Amino acid sequence: MTQPLAPGIKGNVLLARLEFVRGRGGEPAVSAVLGRLSRRDQDVLRGQILPIAWYPLELSLRLDEAIAAVLSPENRARVFVEMGRASADADLGGAQRHLLEEGDPHFLLSNAPRVFSASHTVGRSEYQRTGDTSAVIRTHDADGATAGGCLTAAGFYARGIERSGGKDVKVVETRCRTRGDPCCEWRCEWAM
Repeated sequence: MTQPLAPGIKGNVLLARLEFVRGRGGEPAVSAVLGRLSRRDQDVLRGQILPIAWYPLELSLRLDEAIAAVLSPENRARVFVEMGRASADADLGGAQRHLLEEGDPHFLLSNAPRVFSASHTVGRSEYQRTGDTSAVIRTHDADGATAGGCLTAAGFYARGIERSGGKDVKVVETRCRTRGDPCCEWRCEWAM
């Protein structure tokens, strides 16, 4: 499938977000979230979303903001982390199940660059093993870096490490492009 000219994201991300909302409040919550978006965005999100098709990154960013505003206006950070955790459960329990190896969180994290490039048209990700139970993930040059998106990534990595057998997981974003850093960086630590 041809990538779009503008920054894009795969439909599976949009589907995971909508399923997250549905799981938190059913169709009334989905309607409330979509009601905060333009008619054009609503038409796309109410239509058939193909998991492997490319959609505008900006649509995903607007959807994320609407979700936070509806589901957790008092604690937006919490809902972004929860979205990331829910995405990990959906993706790693389904189409990306092959990325999990019980007892080896490094296997999942080492695939982060490939997963990133498969679902984003702009930017790149890198993995660095820093110890038996630690690693660093960095994302460079990705369009649309937002504080919420970075929290979602932290939630995804944390839940993915848990699903790989890691315990007492800590994922901390130590650098962020939204704060002027050259990349976004997550330090991941866990016990086995």
